[in-house]
Amino acid sequence: MPRTADLPGSAAPSAAPSAGAEAVLAGLDDEQRAAASAVEGPVCILAGAGTGKTRTITHRIAYGVHAGAFVPEQVLAVTFTARAAGELRSRLAGLGVGGVQARTFHAAAMRQLRYFAPRVLGGPMPALVENKLRVVATAAARARLTTDRTSLRDLASEIEWAKTTLATPEDYPARAQAAGREPPFDAAAVARVYASYESAKQRDGMLDFEDLLLVTAFALEEHPDVARQVRAQYRHFVVDEYQDVNPLQQRLLDAWLGGRASVCVVGDPNQTIYSFTGADPDYLLGFADRYPDAEVVKLERDYRSTPQVVGLANKLIGQAPERKSIFRLKLLGQRAEGPEPRFFEHADEPAEAAAVAQACRALVEAGTPASEIAVLFRINAQSQVYESALADAGVPYVLKGGERFFERPEVREAVVLLRGAAAGGSDPGMLVPTVRDVLASTGWVEHRPPPGGAARDRWQSLAALVDLAVDLVAEDPSTDLPRFVAHLAERADAQHAPTVQGVTLASMHAAKGLEWDAVFVVGLVDGVLPISQSLSRPDAVEEERRLLYVAVTRAREQLTLSWSLVRNPGAKRPRPRSRFLDGLVPGSSPTAPAPQRKPKRAKVVLEGEAGELFERLRAWRSSTAQAASVPAYVVFTDATLQAIAEARPTSIQELAGLPGIGARKLDLYGEDVLATVGE
Repeated sequence: MPRTADLPGSAAPSAAPSAGAEAVLAGLDDEQRAAASAVEGPVCILAGAGTGKTRTITHRIAYGVHAGAFVPEQVLAVTFTARAAGELRSRLAGLGVGGVQARTFHAAAMRQLRYFAPRVLGGPMPALVENKLRVVATAAARARLTTDRTSLRDLASEIEWAKTTLATPEDYPARAQAAGREPPFDAAAVARVYASYESAKQRDGMLDFEDLLLVTAFALEEHPDVARQVRAQYRHFVVDEYQDVNPLQQRLLDAWLGGRASVCVVGDPNQTIYSFTGADPDYLLGFADRYPDAEVVKLERDYRSTPQVVGLANKLIGQAPERKSIFRLKLLGQRAEGPEPRFFEHADEPAEAAAVAQACRALVEAGTPASEIAVLFRINAQSQVYESALADAGVPYVLKGGERFFERPEVREAVVLLRGAAAGGSDPGMLVPTVRDVLASTGWVEHRPPPGGAARDRWQSLAALVDLAVDLVAEDPSTDLPRFVAHLAERADAQHAPTVQGVTLASMHAAKGLEWDAVFVVGLVDGVLPISQSLSRPDAVEEERRLLYVAVTRAREQLTLSWSLVRNPGAKRPRPRSRFLDGLVPGSSPTAPAPQRKPKRAKVVLEGEAGELFERLRAWRSSTAQAASVPAYVVFTDATLQAIAEARPTSIQELAGLPGIGARKLDLYGEDVLATVGE
C-alpha cells in the first residue's frame, strides 16, 4: 500500500464544475443526472432493476473528479464481485478517469492488511486458509461429530454466517435460533465446531476470508496510526449492492469512514435476496436515519425490459407488505412495446421441461442466439430435467452458478457405485429398485428430504437419478442396470462438449446482475418458490417473492412463467402453483388462494362384464407395476385397459390390433393379459 506522502491531492480540491464535468453529465436522464452530480456528503441511490445503476455511479465518480471534488486515488469503490469491480474500472477509463480503486470488500481489505500486517500483527501477512472444508473436518472430528462432505459444507456455511453476522461461538446458538437457522447439527454442536475451527486457525497462524475483513476493521479501530493513514488515503467511498451488505462488511465500512460522511451507497430494496448468508437490508433501509442530511435519489426508469415485463414486475412486488414511501420503487418501462408475459401449466415436470426446451429451440431457429435465452429455477437440483430436455431437443446449454449435474460430487459417487453394481449383473425389470438400493447405501433416504442447504441439494440430485431410471423404464421396461449406466455415461459425455452459445441454465440467485432477451422462469409451485423452509417465517417468504422479482426482471423482451401439477408422471397429489402468481396469472385474484387442480385422467365408464374385466385388468396392472417398481401407466394406460375390456381379445393377434399395444408390450404382458381376460 503506498504511503500517504506518495499520494497526490494533499490540498483541498476545488468543487467548481468544469466543461469536462458538464460533459460527463450529458446523456443521463434527469434522475441519473441528479445522482451523478450529488458529490457532497452522504448520498443514497435507490436504483431499480435495469435503471442504469453502473452508468450512474461511474458518471458520478467521473463528474466528481472532473469537477475537482474528488482526487481519483482517494476514491474507493467497493463491490461484491471482481467482475463488477472490473466493469467499474473499465467504464471509468472510458470516461477519462484513472486511479480510482474499485475492488471487492475482500480485495481491498487484503491489500490494506498485507501492507499493515507488520505493524498490526507483528509479522508478515498470514497465509490464507486454502481448504476450509479440511479445517472444518478436523474441527468436527475433535467435536466428535460424524460428517460427510455435504454436512461439512453446511457446517462451513454456518461458520461463515456466524462470522459475517459477528456472532461468536459462545452466542451462536442463541443467534442462530433467533435467525431461524437450520444447521446440519444441533446449535451447541455447531458452536463447538466453530470454536475448534477458530482455535485450529490460530494455532496454524492462518486467516480465512472473513478474518480479512475482521482483522482489517480491528486494525483501524485499535491502531490510530493505521486509521489516520488509511483515512488520509481514502476520503470518498462508493458501495454497490448495498442491500446485500452484512454486519462484518458494515463494520469495516464504518472503520474506513471513521465518522466521516463522504459515502455514496447504491442498492435496490426489491432485490434483497441474500439474508440467508447474513446480508442485512436494514443498512440500506436505515441509511437516511443514520444520515438525516443524506440526499436520496430514486432511479426508476427501466431501460432493460419492455413495458409488459416491467408491468408484471411492478404488480408482483406491489403485493409485498408496504414499506416507507421513500423506499418504494415503481419501475417505468422505457423500451418499445413487447409481447405479454406468458403463463403455462403442465401435467408434470418432464412435460414442463420438454415444452420449455421446444420453445427454446423455436426461438433459436427463429434467429434468437442461444446465449440470449435463459431458464431460471429456484434450486440447482432442478437443472437435471432441463439439461435432459434441452439435450433431447438438440439445443446446446451452459450451466451458470453451479457444477454440471454429472460433475457434482454426490452424482459422481453414485455413478461409481452404480457402475460397480452393474458389473455384477442385473435382473430385467428391477432397474428402479436396484438404483434405489444403491443410492440408499450412500445414506440417501427416498421419502425424507433434508430441510435445506447443501444437504437438500444433494438429496435432490440423487432423487433425480431415480427419476431418470423411472423415465427410462417408462420408455423401455426391459432397461437394466448396465444399460442405465451406459446411458449416464452418454449424457455425461454430451455435457462435456463445448456449449459456449448455449441456453443458460441458472438458479435465480446466480442470475442476479445478468439479463437475456428471453427468460423462462420454471418450477413455480409452493414448496419450491417459496421454498418450504421459508413458510414458517413471513420475512423469509417475502425474500422468496423478491427472488422471483429478480428472475422476472432479467428478461428484456420475452418472459414465460410455468409450473407443473406433479413432479413425476402418474403422481396423484397435485401441487399448488406458487402463491406469488396469484393476481399475475390472467383471471386470478391476488387475495384468493391458488387453485389446486388435479391432472385430467381418462374417464372410464364400463358396465356389466366389461366393467368387471376392466377392474380385473386394473388389479393385474397394479401388481405388475408394483413388482417392477414403476408407475402403473408404464404397464398400460386406463384407455388401453378399457379397449381390452371392451374387445375381450382371445389371441395375440387380436390383442396386437388394439391401441396402445406395441410389440414389446406384447412380449412382456401379452400372455398375462389374455389369461386375465379368460378368467
